Amino acid sequence: MNLTIMSLTARAMLGRKRVLMLLPMPIILIGLTLIGVTSGTDDADWGPVVFSNLGLSVILPLTALIIGSSALGLEIDDGTITHVLTKPLPRSEIVLSKLAVAWAVTTVATGVPLAAAALIAGSGSLAVGLVVGAAIGGLAYSALFLALSVATKRPVAVGLIYVVLWENILVSFVSGARVFSVRQHATAIADSIGNTQLISGSVSVSTALIMSVLFIAAGTFAATQRLRSFALTGEAN
Repeated sequence: MNLTIMSLTARAMLGRKRVLMLLPMPIILIGLTLIGVTSGTDDADWGPVVFSNLGLSVILPLTALIIGSSALGLEIDDGTITHVLTKPLPRSEIVLSKLAVAWAVTTVATGVPLAAAALIAGSGSLAVGLVVGAAIGGLAYSALFLALSVATKRPVAVGLIYVVLWENILVSFVSGARVFSVRQHATAIADSIGNTQLISGSVSVSTALIMSVLFIAAGTFAATQRLRSFALTGEAN
């Protein structure tokens, strides 16, 4: 990885207004957690809705989509990617540097509020589980959306279709699709560590870990190969 590229990417990413879009979601998550805790309702009734259906199913993928698609996508859109491509750097180094920043920002932006919500709910083990689940799931999502940013001119639109149709609708009706759902992987990992009624996974931890690695590898490889086809104009050959 290249520290210069990572620094420039972080500066550009965190300095843009789209980062402000990330703020309302953690506030809603913590607010709903407070309502669940003070309502006197059983943990199994509200916990999975807040932590799994909202936290890991909506906040995590949307945050990763906003961040991951901008790591390379914004530079491609405004043409500044040409300055990076003229440098004698391996395309894999560029991709890994961008991915590292996207992953770090996504993990912090989702893991911290998720952990805070779990602590409010009185479960330290779930807080740890959610951070680990968000980190692994965030890396898988970031690799996927980074690849989308160099594969299409509308990565956010394509990513939203994937998140809504596949991650949140199809997996609800087709149990076999859960094996290929990053959301399910993150939930299974968090559940295995948290061991609480507040969250419930539906795939095995071993399956979650193996599939997460495959998602990360596939997304990184696809982004690297696609970036290699870019000419210095920023357009694919």
